[in-house]
Amino acid sequence: MKIVVAGTRGIPDIQGGVETHCEELYPRLAAMGHDVTVVRRSCYVTPQNRIKAYKGVRLKDIYAPRKKSIEAIVHTFLAVLYARKVGADVLHIHAIGPSILTPFARLLGLRVVMTHHGPDYDRQKWNKTAKSVLKLGERMGAKFANEVIVISTVIDNILRTKYGRMNARLIYNGVNTPAPATTTEYIRSLGLEPRKYVLAVGRFVEEKGFDLLVKAFSQMARPDCKLVIAGDADHEDHYSLALKQLARENGVVLTGFIRGAKLNELFTHARLFVLPSFHEGLPIVLLEALSYRLPVLVSDIPANSLSCLSPDHFFKTGNIQSLQENLSRKLSDGETCCSYDLSPYDWDHIARQVDEVYAAVKKVER
Repeated sequence: MKIVVAGTRGIPDIQGGVETHCEELYPRLAAMGHDVTVVRRSCYVTPQNRIKAYKGVRLKDIYAPRKKSIEAIVHTFLAVLYARKVGADVLHIHAIGPSILTPFARLLGLRVVMTHHGPDYDRQKWNKTAKSVLKLGERMGAKFANEVIVISTVIDNILRTKYGRMNARLIYNGVNTPAPATTTEYIRSLGLEPRKYVLAVGRFVEEKGFDLLVKAFSQMARPDCKLVIAGDADHEDHYSLALKQLARENGVVLTGFIRGAKLNELFTHARLFVLPSFHEGLPIVLLEALSYRLPVLVSDIPANSLSCLSPDHFFKTGNIQSLQENLSRKLSDGETCCSYDLSPYDWDHIARQVDEVYAAVKKVER
């Protein structure tokens, strides 16, 4: 089956939860016999990842302006035209912003699957106009996609309540079982020692709450422990610049965007993982932390309420005092290794579920 994928910035090694999702999912679907093409935004293609294929997945680079307000829609429009040109059996659109083009794709005769990764209009970075566009994208995807995939029960309930879409397929994000790092060269180059740092990972956007974490951590008397934030901004703005300045002033270690062996070392040797987000879909980065059997502390938003987590893993969202108190508790309780049931988040199982969705869509008349 010929599958064209749109809505993602691209793969491999491009920052973002949707991008990590696609990087894991589509090589597996290609190995199952599908002809998969991921359409990448040209503005995220670097000399290091300027390649034509990745693990059996074709990569097609199409123009996108590096401007957060229009890059997704412009790129998805061009990706839809490309999917029609190559005769795709299924166009798979990720995220609600790009899904605004779902009716256009259907008018061109394409069968469309939409994956809803979360209500992006709740993100602080968007202004009122952008939030309205994102809500429209959610509506267009829910109303016109042949099949809709949701990554959490929270999102499923949104579609049921707001749009009467009762048949969305619940397919979680996934996580691999990691091979823990046996080296410490990278973390020591950052001035870190094993089990003597708290780790946070993500993009430098307001809804991740990293400024809250820096402020809470800076008020604690922890001379033997440092705070590390791995990530960066896709689009440098006032918030990301202010966050970096705040971090520098408080001795926080900023690594920039990293993947692979460096991130593996950071996860392997961390004392505690913290996710202070105000908004998530189903955070892959949290699943990654759990796969390393790390103690975790996360905000009590619905998307973080995984069945394998108990109440002592949470703090009150947006509350610096709650975050600080729970950080102190977690760092003082001596826990260094945990066990979590991650069986629902197996990527091979997820790929088989998506394959079933494609088979169902293929039977639909254009």
